[in-house]
Amino acid sequence: MHHITLIHQTDFNGWRQAARTLVLDGVKPTDVTWNIEGDEDQLFATMKTASQPRSSAETFNVPAKFVELASIAILHRDPERFAILYRLLWRLRSHHDLLEVATDPDISCISAMAKAVRRDEHKMHAFVRFREIGREREARYVAWFEPEHHIVELAAPFFARRFAAMPWSILTPDLCAHWDGVALSLSPGVHKAGAPASDRLEETWRRYYAAIFNPARLKVKAMSAEMPRKYWRNLPEASMIKPLIAGAARATDAMIAGAATEPHKMQKRLEEPMRGKTTSVAKELERLREEAASCCACPLWKDATQTVFGEGPPDATVMLVGEQPGDKEDLAGKPFVGPAGQMLDRALAEAGIERGKVYITGAVKHFKFVPRGKIRLHQKPSTSEIKACRPWYERELATIKPALVVAMGATAAQSVLGKITPINKNRGHLIDLDDETKALVTVHPSYLLRLPDPDARAREYERFVSDLKMAAAVLQKSAHAA
Repeated sequence: MHHITLIHQTDFNGWRQAARTLVLDGVKPTDVTWNIEGDEDQLFATMKTASQPRSSAETFNVPAKFVELASIAILHRDPERFAILYRLLWRLRSHHDLLEVATDPDISCISAMAKAVRRDEHKMHAFVRFREIGREREARYVAWFEPEHHIVELAAPFFARRFAAMPWSILTPDLCAHWDGVALSLSPGVHKAGAPASDRLEETWRRYYAAIFNPARLKVKAMSAEMPRKYWRNLPEASMIKPLIAGAARATDAMIAGAATEPHKMQKRLEEPMRGKTTSVAKELERLREEAASCCACPLWKDATQTVFGEGPPDATVMLVGEQPGDKEDLAGKPFVGPAGQMLDRALAEAGIERGKVYITGAVKHFKFVPRGKIRLHQKPSTSEIKACRPWYERELATIKPALVVAMGATAAQSVLGKITPINKNRGHLIDLDDETKALVTVHPSYLLRLPDPDARAREYERFVSDLKMAAAVLQKSAHAA
């Protein structure tokens, strides 16, 4: 009898290597027992590790579908899974098409295991609820989950992609997953006592859940099938589910009994006074500025002095988007106040644009640099950093609703257009962003400062002013329309 001991419950590589060796040695499934290191069942077992294949020429192939199926089914909690998989592997040598026989007991059993694992993975994706520990930059998010099967390592990459910008931990009795914003790590399981009980956001979530609950569309059986009761104890909204279900019938009856409302008569829409609209936009921009002040979506905030948000009139027709704050901007907390800002002010004046009438922001809101003694040398933002910061630009754009967005430099163009965009091939003409907003691509003022040749600098400066004159034309057209 061969007693094979695997390192842990999901040791697929160990099982695969041992199973291949056993098959090549001609060891029948009835002559093998499978154990996990540390299991009590192996206290009286004489462990014998299968030897390596005697010859490298000895080998065999199985369908790729089996490897995929086995790698998922082995995550099931059934202790017989290793033996069933080995029996299936043994039979595949003489029946290569066995996986196509859905009625075969081994195939049916392993397929059901894999399906159960995938379903448990889906439930983990759906029912993990993070709780906030600490505040702002010191915040970390922790969740507790009790999976049916050994799925933590399988499910964790989803959360790393979905919540890439926040540090989190998912605690389970079997295994814990941790994300620090860069790498995913695993640690042994813990008891539920180590998980946080609640946080400051849960009452907000419960109010939202109650507000969207529609009693007229409630189907208790379907709800219980999709969200089994065993998951309720770990959900913030769980305490509300039973009362909401209990009151659903009464609420539906009240809705039906209510008098039908007359349809609204067609009315001419009254435009909100411009002053009131401008005030509301200004408040929204201030709210965005406050939110962005604690942004940790990418690592740049760790070394930067502060977030440098956009500034300008809330009713601006033109939005200027630069790359990122420089040293001066990082210290002042305002965009374009350094040498590049002085170059921009000069060019705007020559193009006939008052700086105070345009909204100026950056594609990236934190200063990226490399320290060299007392000097901080500017570094170009990476694509991941541009993507992490793009939601702030999008929210500024949606709030202000300018007629024209001027993207100054490659980083700004990538943020505005959502892809890497060559400057020279795209400058000099307007690009449609949507039905109401256009984009104009040009160079960044700092590019002009870096040109060593005075003649080249003069030519490029004239081209830059020419581009800005297109923005001036949009401003003038908007002023005439008003």
